[in-house]
Amino acid sequence: MKIIWIFYVSLVSILFTGCSLKDGQESVEHTKKGMFEFDPEEVPQGSESKYDILLKMDDDELFTINSSINVKNISNESWATIPLYFIPNMFTKTNSPSLSKPATLNIEKVILDRKNIEYSLKKDTLLIPLNRKVAPKETVNINILYSFTLPENGLRFTKNDSSYYLAQWYPMVPTYRNGWNKEEFMFKGESYHTPYSDFQIEYEVPENYTVVTSSEEDKFPSENKKTINLERVKEVFIAILDNPTMIENKVGGTNLRVFGLEKNSKDYAEILETASAAFDYFQTTIGHYPYKQLDIILEELGMEYPGIVTAGSIYNKGQINTEGLKRIVVHEIAHQWFYGMVSNDSYHDPWLDEGVTDLATFLYFTEYNNLDFDFSKETKFLEEQNLTLPVNLSINEYPPKDISSYIYGKSYIMLGKLFQTNGGKEKAEEFLKNYFETYQFKEVNTEEFIRYLKFYLKIEDDSVFDGWINMD
Repeated sequence: MKIIWIFYVSLVSILFTGCSLKDGQESVEHTKKGMFEFDPEEVPQGSESKYDILLKMDDDELFTINSSINVKNISNESWATIPLYFIPNMFTKTNSPSLSKPATLNIEKVILDRKNIEYSLKKDTLLIPLNRKVAPKETVNINILYSFTLPENGLRFTKNDSSYYLAQWYPMVPTYRNGWNKEEFMFKGESYHTPYSDFQIEYEVPENYTVVTSSEEDKFPSENKKTINLERVKEVFIAILDNPTMIENKVGGTNLRVFGLEKNSKDYAEILETASAAFDYFQTTIGHYPYKQLDIILEELGMEYPGIVTAGSIYNKGQINTEGLKRIVVHEIAHQWFYGMVSNDSYHDPWLDEGVTDLATFLYFTEYNNLDFDFSKETKFLEEQNLTLPVNLSINEYPPKDISSYIYGKSYIMLGKLFQTNGGKEKAEEFLKNYFETYQFKEVNTEEFIRYLKFYLKIEDDSVFDGWINMD
């Protein structure tokens, strides 16, 4: 995700050279044996949602949305309210006064089980009061009609030049455990966390735009009106691009597509080559990617979404060079496994997907640059940063300037050092494969990850986590 701290470490630790495809398949015998010996305990979602959304964009750049959500209570407690993430509100003039052209937002009405209701909207929280206690196994329907325009220079939810990027654009249901797991929006890091959900989205945009979505069914040139269906995904991203260039390559059963807005850019083919090699490595080393398509949109802030990633710049750092771009692309592709198919709370456990993803990224570059699985340079770099806090804090517990250094940098380096003294590169790759197979389409927290890690590496002494994991 997002702010690639590992990129800076790579400047002193890894030389970028050519990539080639890896032959063969790693053995999964340990996985099969381990699955019988270890009983995984996933974090319960607490809520289960099915979205039915109509999205229309007019010629004046106004988006009109009709979002209907069936929300089922799969917790053990009754609900009196449902707070929804409503992140577009964070980019209006009220909440982002520094934007020269902020978003506009208008909620026409909110309907609960076919009855208009009053609601409250504060920052990114749209609070839905329920007209009755919703008991376990019961379902309610929330229907929200609203419209917005995108801000310019927003954060992921943005208009850049004449293209539109719809991230976290619809009301999103959070997870529930001992209360709703909904925290306040932060402009750094990922402060939202959603369960796996099903979506049906019908969109209509003006002619001559290219629509790229989380769906594996997108075509090029795209249709301006279409219905897409997605099952068991954490969120849905939609990009509406003005006259992009697209190149593609088939890797196994998956079509990788690279989109860019600079015509005939010499970098696109090189980026596609790296993306293809990395995708092949992750499939071989970690596990099968079950979808027919993966899209990569360049010249945008680095971020992962199900079935689609964006890459091209780092938050507050601007555009980067080709070699740095390759690293971001590889990192975001790895997130399809660790975020997309193994979930964790990106507010309370952000180090999990970022640390594991950066470890996978490091493994890829050591494999294809034929480098040693060694963290001495990274360790020295880490010591110079004087990062004394553990990596498994919530994002609001770090100084804002240090969030990336902990959840990206320190987390993957300490994980890497642990594997370096416990089986090396082969053991790290074997672990990622087995971890993925054990928790695919499940949610993991720090406690469960450490429990599995200790089991897998046969660790009995918790002192190996001193200084980087809070074990309380």
